[in-house]
Amino acid sequence: MTKKHPVLCLAILGLCATPAAAKDRMTVNPDAVNTETILHTWSWNFPEIARSMKEIKDAGFTMIQTSPVQRSYAPEGSGKKLFDEKVAEGNWYYYYQPTDWKVGNAYLGSRDQMKQMMDSAAKYGIKVIVDVLPNHTAFDTDAVAEEFYKAVGGREKMFHSNGLSPISNYQDRTQCTLQGVGGLPDVNTENPDFQKYYMEFVNDLLSLGVRGFRYDTAKHIGVHSDPVDKAAGVKENDFWDVATGRKAVKGVRLALPEDSLCIYGEVLQDKNVKEKEYEEYIDQTASAYGHELRQALENGKADIAALSDWHHPADPSHLVTWVESHDTYANAHESAHLTDDMVRQGWVWLTAREKGTPLFFSRPAGRTPEKYWGNNRIGARGNDEFFHPEVVAANKFRRGMAGQPEQIGTLDDGTVLYVARGSKGLALINISQKPQKIKMETALPDGTYTDSVHGLTFKVKKGVLTGKLTPTSSALIF
Repeated sequence: MTKKHPVLCLAILGLCATPAAAKDRMTVNPDAVNTETILHTWSWNFPEIARSMKEIKDAGFTMIQTSPVQRSYAPEGSGKKLFDEKVAEGNWYYYYQPTDWKVGNAYLGSRDQMKQMMDSAAKYGIKVIVDVLPNHTAFDTDAVAEEFYKAVGGREKMFHSNGLSPISNYQDRTQCTLQGVGGLPDVNTENPDFQKYYMEFVNDLLSLGVRGFRYDTAKHIGVHSDPVDKAAGVKENDFWDVATGRKAVKGVRLALPEDSLCIYGEVLQDKNVKEKEYEEYIDQTASAYGHELRQALENGKADIAALSDWHHPADPSHLVTWVESHDTYANAHESAHLTDDMVRQGWVWLTAREKGTPLFFSRPAGRTPEKYWGNNRIGARGNDEFFHPEVVAANKFRRGMAGQPEQIGTLDDGTVLYVARGSKGLALINISQKPQKIKMETALPDGTYTDSVHGLTFKVKKGVLTGKLTPTSSALIF
């Protein structure tokens, strides 16, 4: 029998689990099905996202993640370029510097434009996740809105007692949670007046149709076992209880049940990070796993032991996975040199797998390994990789394999990765620069299979699959 189906390459980021009960995230259902995929529409403005919603839907993504939508630091002349060495026409990190918790900024657009984008998302059945940043304000504290200061009880109540001092040791939890990350002023997230003001913003987003949040610098917001800033009048580190709706603050509570939302945090892994305690509240980023995957893609050869281990103490159903994030691309440039082919291969690997929620970072339009800012326009749509046939095929494969157990491995010298999903599907990924002959045992029924992206043919006879992969390409076999 002949079966036609897609191929693909590449990878990116992960998924958000929706546990049965918000207060019992540690009991994991092994039969839970996750077919979600996130497209990170980084730096796209609201009109561009709205115009692209049908393509996003057709590409097989189920969620999008926007950049921060709150009012942000916007000096005169900014808002034009992703990066400007002279800082005359702005920089992408300005919209990661809140000045008030109100919807609309100079980078993504107005509140009305966000409403139009949300209407488009609803029309095509796409969930929207918003990047939020309660941990800090803008560098320029004079740029912060007076209304914001007044709402939290004045300037002296906005920050932790040592919040204007930058962190010098990121493995020291006192510094990590009570001082400024990257020098940004560290907000007193335990101040009830701040919590109330912030949660009113969150509930406003929910009223617009938002159904998830990505918490920037989440590991810098303390959990209960972390040091308490008594000098700032803090009695307990309860921000996460409030943010996830477990408790109200001054009559305000998360408007929707936490388990109906996708909530995850940027908890970058390092020594002394309390991943298990964060897991009780939110899903987390699998940053160490992303690093391992990028190394394999760069080497053109994988150690399956390194890729079998999620390198995280949390259950993989509570992890967001990626090949790269906006930080690894735009901040540290750690991943900017990877070719688009490499990224697609990583995406196929992550998306074909049973666990994790993969996130695909949309790189700037016109980018090359040497010119990673590409056309260098804030608000512009990213490049066309999000609807590359291999990415589309991987997204469809993920949905088609719902409920099928995974078996992963490598062939021969590690140049070919595979993800087998029961007896229903198989993803083959050649991460090398050379063609590779394939011969492996499989649970797929005997027959001839053709992938729809590259037209590659594979035969299964008596439980053995044979075929050939072209360099840096993948095949998805149903």
